[in-house]
Amino acid sequence: MRRHVGRAVIALGLGLAACGRSNDRAELGAPAAVDVPVGPVPGPGATSQASRNPYGQDPAVLSEGRRLYVRYNCHGCHGDHGGGGMGPSLRDTDWLFGDSEARIYDSIAEGRGRGMPAWGTRLNEDQIWKLEAYLRSLRTRAEPEPPH
Repeated sequence: MRRHVGRAVIALGLGLAACGRSNDRAELGAPAAVDVPVGPVPGPGATSQASRNPYGQDPAVLSEGRRLYVRYNCHGCHGDHGGGGMGPSLRDTDWLFGDSEARIYDSIAEGRGRGMPAWGTRLNEDQIWKLEAYLRSLRTRAEPEPPH
């Protein structure tokens, strides 16, 4: 019986000692702040590698861009015709990260910090430019398969 009481007293003492401690990372020997992010961080670097879309608004390219939009499930977040859903509308005239050719290319290739994944590792430059062309065709007469 004495042995059980002794163990209980030791456990109680350790528990009380721990109550006064902080769970601060610095006290636990870990750095207070992480200076280097873990994994890739969405969003382009300081300078864009994109220039101008070599395809312009060629109807065949726009159709291919639409096919890629569906194939890579862009519509899962942005809606079937870019009207929005979990992700923002791509039919708006004002875009948070810009609507120039280079900015749209960067958003697709590098991703954005609010949930847009970086597709530059899965899509080649040609495919990204075709998607970019399709997105710029939204709300225009050139848009392939416009919403009804």
